[in-house]
Amino acid sequence: MRHLVALGLLTIFALLVGPLALSGGETPRPLRIAAEQESVRVPVDTLFRLRLRQGLSSRTAQKGDIFTAEVIAPVVVGDVVAVPVGSLVTGRVTSVTRAARRRSGTIAVSFEELQLPSGRKYKIYGSLASLETPEGEKRQVGEEGEVKGGSSIKRDVVFIGGGAGVGAVIGAAAGGGKGAGVGAAVGAGLGTAAALLRKGTEVEVPSGTEIGMVLDRELILPRPR
Repeated sequence: MRHLVALGLLTIFALLVGPLALSGGETPRPLRIAAEQESVRVPVDTLFRLRLRQGLSSRTAQKGDIFTAEVIAPVVVGDVVAVPVGSLVTGRVTSVTRAARRRSGTIAVSFEELQLPSGRKYKIYGSLASLETPEGEKRQVGEEGEVKGGSSIKRDVVFIGGGAGVGAVIGAAAGGGKGAGVGAAVGAGLGTAAALLRKGTEVEVPSGTEIGMVLDRELILPRPR
């Protein structure tokens, strides 16, 4: 019983002395604010410019296949380079459709991990995106190297087979309402859209192809020192 009484007195003494010890004019830095200042938040819809390190083909790809891509333009938040050039993004094939008559092949992918040059890895949620605007113009890169994305970036896109070159391999996902239009545009590389309808084309995305990834969820990273 005496032990409990003594412990209670010490607790009361600590509560009384604590505020006096801080009366010298210095206020302790809130831990929550300190933590926020030591991190940078990369918002949803941020567009990453990537370069594939392995090729993808609907002839051989299988659901679950892993691939990597290198960040080729810094991702800047405010005045901070949150994701530097040379960072690696790991992706996964989520579905594959082989080419058939009247149907080109498709490959759908997602992005799951970011590795900074320091070697530290972070879970991400990213989707394939086009590096071009809906009007067909290349997305602008700001003075600090940031890729200027926007809420208009489509998430429901896949690699689609065609003969118009690697710049046209990204199309609307099946059922998205614009797949036919994209197919026609890709088919133009073969001469006419009808050529694509007569014989489907496999997806062939070679290593070194530049692609876009858009964040589906906010990403919190340590602030570079």
